[in-house]
Amino acid sequence: MTIKPELLAPAGDWECIKAAVANGADAVYFGLTTFNARHRAHNFDPDELPRLMEYLHTRGVKGYVTFNILIFTQEMEEALLLLGKVRAVGVDAVIVQDLGLVYAIQQLLPDLVVHGSTQMTLTEPLAINLVKQLGVERVILARELSVSQVEKIYQQTSVPLEVFVHG
Repeated sequence: MTIKPELLAPAGDWECIKAAVANGADAVYFGLTTFNARHRAHNFDPDELPRLMEYLHTRGVKGYVTFNILIFTQEMEEALLLLGKVRAVGVDAVIVQDLGLVYAIQQLLPDLVVHGSTQMTLTEPLAINLVKQLGVERVILARELSVSQVEKIYQQTSVPLEVFVHG
């Protein structure tokens, strides 16, 4: 069976969103004003999410929100409230680093799709299969892996894998 790769592009502002869509991206990932590692990029205000997701979905493009940092105990309630808003506007998935947040999402927002962030540093099938049991539906592999290492992992897990390609 041949699987068509998904072309996923980062997009920190509307100009980047429009460029990614115009150039054939199947999906884009972006951060919001909090809870992401993309602080050097422009990020979207949560109030922009309904318009942003409508723009993407009417063009057949998926939108993934990055939650790719560790969440401290005192931040968990705020993070979960924001994730509730993310779910309500139809974001296609959240990209998460923190395993505690993955667990909380599964308990409180079980219909929200979770992708394991590259910041999870997943480099072998045992760990990938573990996060699958926690509810992660796709894993973004650690950037340090070689093509042959990715191939070996692919052969030993049923979890959909994502890799960074730098051009």
